[in-house]
Amino acid sequence: MASSSSLSSVEAAKRAAAYAAVDAYVKPHHQVIGIGSGSTVPYVVERIYERRHELSQSCTFIPTSFQAKNLILERNMRLGDMDTVQELDVTIDGADEVDDGLNLIKGGGACHLREKVVAEASKEFVVVADYRKMSHVLGESWKKGVPVEAAPFAAQRIIRALERFGSTDVKLRMAVAKAGPVVTDNGNLCIDAIFPQTLMRNPDYLLKQIKLITGVVEVGIFTNVCKAAFFGHEDGTVTRQWPDGAKTRTT
Repeated sequence: MASSSSLSSVEAAKRAAAYAAVDAYVKPHHQVIGIGSGSTVPYVVERIYERRHELSQSCTFIPTSFQAKNLILERNMRLGDMDTVQELDVTIDGADEVDDGLNLIKGGGACHLREKVVAEASKEFVVVADYRKMSHVLGESWKKGVPVEAAPFAAQRIIRALERFGSTDVKLRMAVAKAGPVVTDNGNLCIDAIFPQTLMRNPDYLLKQIKLITGVVEVGIFTNVCKAAFFGHEDGTVTRQWPDGAKTRTT
């Protein structure tokens, strides 16, 4: 991993947020820790590894994606899975956008099904991101739409249902380095649906309505699950945010 002096300002902001979250929420007595996905998460693993001698020798790490799994294995940390775990002590994950109420948009990397399963199984779920992910209302800064994981057989019907519900732009997410659509870690397709602010202002309602569509596997809106969010800034400071909207900024 690059030294702090060689990191770009945005990467340094991500590292600052990750380190602050790990130091605040990863405890020596923890037995099961979730490792999320995204560009900030490598710094989470880096900090946990630096503090490995403080942790229980039996501590197990649960990944939310192939990316997270590889990060765990690269550090020779104990790998676990959801088949043998009932509850996690804490999960630290990234996010594509976080609003004033700690509602999240996740799924830019098409891992939101696994991320939500792990998040809901955790006693504490914490988000790390850089300052660009902060917003007042979901959809304010994240312009790519709500990620919807869909069973391939139902994808076209889901697209039409989202249009009827009010989406102004619905697209099947296409792969960049290969021809064809993005296929999730679970073998499903990913749909991105843009909604007007009138709907985005009530993310819990929007989430529930989309999940009612037959064939929808999961939705990249996370509500009532995040305990805290840490946002790194270019100057090295970190903003910590709570569900009630309160924020503190520290060096």
